[in-house]
Amino acid sequence: MDIKTTFTSLRHRNFRFYWTGQLVSLIGTWIQQVALSWLVLNLTDSAFLLGTVSAIGSAPILILSLPGGVAADRVSKKKLLITTQAIMMLLAFILAYLTHFKYLKIWHIILLSALSGSVFAFDAPARQAYTVELVGRKDLMNAIALNSTIFNTARILGPALAGVLYAMVGPAGCFLINGVSFLAVIYGLNLIRGEYQPRKGLKKTAWEEMKVGLGYVRHHPVIMSLVGMVAVFSIFGMPYAVLMPIFARDILHLQARGFGLLMTAVGIGAIIGAISLATFSQMKRRGVYVLVSGLVFTVAVTVFSLSDNLTLSIACLPFIGFTMVSQVATINTIIQGIAPDDIRGRVMSVFTFVFMGMMPVGSFIAGSIAGKFGAPAALQTGAAVCLATLVYLFWRNRELYWL
Repeated sequence: MDIKTTFTSLRHRNFRFYWTGQLVSLIGTWIQQVALSWLVLNLTDSAFLLGTVSAIGSAPILILSLPGGVAADRVSKKKLLITTQAIMMLLAFILAYLTHFKYLKIWHIILLSALSGSVFAFDAPARQAYTVELVGRKDLMNAIALNSTIFNTARILGPALAGVLYAMVGPAGCFLINGVSFLAVIYGLNLIRGEYQPRKGLKKTAWEEMKVGLGYVRHHPVIMSLVGMVAVFSIFGMPYAVLMPIFARDILHLQARGFGLLMTAVGIGAIIGAISLATFSQMKRRGVYVLVSGLVFTVAVTVFSLSDNLTLSIACLPFIGFTMVSQVATINTIIQGIAPDDIRGRVMSVFTFVFMGMMPVGSFIAGSIAGKFGAPAALQTGAAVCLATLVYLFWRNRELYWL
């Protein structure tokens, strides 16, 4: 394994600044998410309101991610990202202010979560489409894999830091730290050279441009198959994380520390998957990698759902994290490599819509099945749907094998 190959996209000056800033900001984001969850629970003592706040924060992605893709293609992605990051920083500071001076009510949290989710719906497509402008198509998979690495590193470090910081500086301090962390990515974006302006030409209405992006995805058999795969895995595969507390408490008989151990095992697998993908980013036959990752994921989820042995359960979880990151990052790379420059933002908004926007739908479905038949049945059903979809799409579209 050549360390230079693993970090090859960091040779691009612009991506280096952007990547470093994101790492700091993402850690701050996870600190705030964990602190906010504890705060909502302490304020309301309601699991329902805890879930409601999470759902309201995710709901705008379903509504606004497609318009967000139009915006990403219409304006400078750099300027759009600076704007979205600045707004999210302001919202974090407002949350810190209301919490510190004890003005905070649950409706404030709901409103701020809705606003943050709305801004994120414009931020995500631009961020996805911006990567190729920073590194080019050759190093795109390596850059996406490195982005996945810092996301999953932050997913482990952020909650760990949040537990310490919550006790030291309280929730307001955690929210303030998150607000300050946005300065890192804003500073990194300002150091990027080049405006990467969108192509000039006669613009259609936002609705017409949105339909162009949707039409391109719908009529491109490879992209449509890959987007469908991501949608199904988001709805039926990702809810393993939502049901994890049930497996920890009721099946493996663990306390909060044990639950943290399970989530850490997933995160470690995800980091290893992202680093491996970065190292072998020039691989051929990426479609086969997507297929194998999907197959291993369904097997690992199924075995985990059947296990009541702690050692076996923990052994399954790194494979779940590894394969989910590997599959999603590879599909992301393939789609961006195919999509034309002038509609990439809209195409990636569809990716964002199905990957992030469908997760709340999947959580609802999994929760309903778990409530009636148990959590293991919910995971087994989801894994079976993912497996059937994977086999069908690769059987229906043989071109996927040769990507």
